[in-house]
Amino acid sequence: MKQGLSLRVSQHLALTPQLQQSIRLLQLSTLELSQEVEQMLDENPFLERTADEAPREEFGLESADAPVREDDRQGEAEAEFVAGPAAAPVDSAPASTADTETASPEGEPDWEGDGTVDLAPDDSEWGGDAPARNSGTGDSERPDATELASSQETLQSFLHRQALALRLEENDRAALRFLIESLNDDGYLEDSLPALASGLAGDDNEQFDELVHHFQVALGLLQSLEPVGVGARSLAECLTIQLRAQQGEDDAEEEKQVRRTAIASCKQPMELLAKRDFKRLATLTRSNEEEVRAALQLIARLEPKPGRRFANVERNIVIPDVIVTRIGQGTNARFRVTLNPEVMPRLRVHDIYAGALKAHKGEGSQALSQRLQEARWFIKNIQQRFDTILRVSNAIVERQKNYFVHGELAMRPLVLREIADELGLHESTISRVTTAKYMSTPYGTVELKYFFGSALGTETGGNASSTAVRALIKQFVSAEDLKKPLSDSQVSEMLKEQGIECARRTVAKYREALRIAPANLRKAL
Repeated sequence: MKQGLSLRVSQHLALTPQLQQSIRLLQLSTLELSQEVEQMLDENPFLERTADEAPREEFGLESADAPVREDDRQGEAEAEFVAGPAAAPVDSAPASTADTETASPEGEPDWEGDGTVDLAPDDSEWGGDAPARNSGTGDSERPDATELASSQETLQSFLHRQALALRLEENDRAALRFLIESLNDDGYLEDSLPALASGLAGDDNEQFDELVHHFQVALGLLQSLEPVGVGARSLAECLTIQLRAQQGEDDAEEEKQVRRTAIASCKQPMELLAKRDFKRLATLTRSNEEEVRAALQLIARLEPKPGRRFANVERNIVIPDVIVTRIGQGTNARFRVTLNPEVMPRLRVHDIYAGALKAHKGEGSQALSQRLQEARWFIKNIQQRFDTILRVSNAIVERQKNYFVHGELAMRPLVLREIADELGLHESTISRVTTAKYMSTPYGTVELKYFFGSALGTETGGNASSTAVRALIKQFVSAEDLKKPLSDSQVSEMLKEQGIECARRTVAKYREALRIAPANLRKAL
């Protein structure tokens, strides 16, 4: 085999570190971006938050001595990015009154507060019942939704507070506390008493029997606390506890009979209650169908998850990245798309450190210059991220204008490729932008992916959005006769009457996506 040299010309895409960081920042959610910014602030000494009183032109980049490419020089004003409302490009619509009131004469947002946080003293000496104190009265010091959610009382703390009023022996008090801490988020005790006892006693049979006894006493006390039904080990037991708690000495005999039938029905398989099999339940409970119907009506008013109102709601909080406001009324209505200033970090390059690097070059200056360049790249990539989000949002609002005027029934079919072709971006970029990014609209806060839906054919040869079809199905179900709910076939026929070709299986898929129960489970008692 003969060896030789040859030349070959080829093209390939090389992902530079700056491009990789830009792609990664683009697909981050608001919370993940905030964590990324905090991490970068800790790692890079040249990066700092912009002081509220600092003018926009003082970023310290002019005094930095670091290698800069020509395209970076051209976009230096963009790289020196202060993420505030003034940095968000908007359409040609005039600024709203709210925007005018919150802006300073120089065009910068009126950011209040000195950036300090007053730490409350340790509340342990007050037993956890120390009153909350507010150190200020300004709007900037009011807690946001996340803080309110995180400060919500938990189910365990609520039960511990009630347990303080009970006079118990030390062993029973410890057993009650252990059971309270063993509850899940719904207020159920998932593990059996012997299983809990065996985990503590091990192979000691005498201690095991003693623990089971204390747990049985503590379980009765736990199930007597508020909310009613807490400490149940199954759904049937939870409903039974609530039914027995409703018993009163002055109740009529008919009410007592209905409650007895309801308690007897809870002892039967839950599938019978879900299917509302009145005949079989009447046979098993030795009552008539009318009593079973009344009993199921009573059961339907109970709370199947006693700990629901104590659940941590912080995970349900959605902070919009884009805000859409309506300008004008009627046919002259326009929609203004702006970035949410609350989620935009205010960053700049540290001017003192950058100036020191330029004045004192020596050993290690190359590594510091690289860190300075990384800070520039990070600021520029964050600006590019928000600019891309705003461009995509403007394109979505322009194509889905009927939604903002008439609601989700007017949604039109839209795919990622249409926005990508319009903006000159790749479909994967649009997918990253629309994932975990939210828009505040006149009809609520929705994810950007909500505006994209497949097309269904119509009799006129046009297309209807799957989102609009789901909204139409929801409207049909909400207006149905509860005694005769609509089946999937009937909904399919009603859609055909509206000129939309939608098969029964497609209706079933959309109904399940909307979390609407089948017709037999929607039937009223």
